Amino acid sequence: MKLDAVFEGGGIKALAHLGAVAAMEENGYEWERIAGTSAGSIIATLLAAGYTSDELTKLMLEFPFNRITKRTGLSRIPLGGPLLNLSFHNGMYQMTILEEWLNTALNRKGIRTFGDLPTDKLKIVLSDISHYRMAILPDDLPFYGLDPATFPISKAVKLSSSIPYYFVPGQIGSHTIVDGAILSNYPIWIFDTKEVPRWPTIGFRLSGQTIDPQSFQVKGPISKTISIIRTMMEAHDKRYIDRGAAVRTVFIEGIEVSATDFTIPFEKKHALVEFGRIATKHFLKDWNFEKYVNDYRICE
Repeated sequence: MKLDAVFEGGGIKALAHLGAVAAMEENGYEWERIAGTSAGSIIATLLAAGYTSDELTKLMLEFPFNRITKRTGLSRIPLGGPLLNLSFHNGMYQMTILEEWLNTALNRKGIRTFGDLPTDKLKIVLSDISHYRMAILPDDLPFYGLDPATFPISKAVKLSSSIPYYFVPGQIGSHTIVDGAILSNYPIWIFDTKEVPRWPTIGFRLSGQTIDPQSFQVKGPISKTISIIRTMMEAHDKRYIDRGAAVRTVFIEGIEVSATDFTIPFEKKHALVEFGRIATKHFLKDWNFEKYVNDYRICE
């Protein structure tokens, strides 16, 4: 069975997608078109490049998450370094490690730009805060005067994963780009058309710790920045989606880490993978594509 897939963003929680990918492949599904936001775009990109679930899991578990918040430039100054970087560069940390790592991973499959993939194979969601708009790459690259055939995929992923305030925002020309999660962390609609689909689009959503509104006091610029980050990354878990989207969504439950817990031990990383596998197996027991089409996609 062919499958279009959409992966929600969620920082370190996206490791749960690895178990979901494995469960889908074990049940005979083949990836057709793939989309993702933020950390979900990393999973989407590597699947689009041809990585199997086993290769993908090994690769992601070896990624040095602890180096994502490595201090560079002004952030290396003791105590207030990250805030100085935030003041001068609009972000506390760089995302260089992700871009370099992803470049290496893509090169192993002979891929660098969107032009190296089949048309519509991969879509990555960004937030363009210069023009108050959501951007989908590679579709919107001509809007920025750029050729999709030459635009590096690793740069698109880096842009989509740039959590505001936490990471230095990226640029496309004069446009400032930040994490796609601001505008659409779960773009389940991205492959929908008015026609009856020939194969399913299934989305993968990440649960997590809920935020107790009384548990965090906003008292100054540091706590305000942290609060904004936490709210943006976690509030999507509470967002309502309609019934037609819910029935084609794998809800990955049991996650007990937040999006920016990049230093969790190896055992917790494996636990996240298992949460994704269990949730997907449970979803597939009841999933029926024909019933979904009859109930939600056939026009009266």
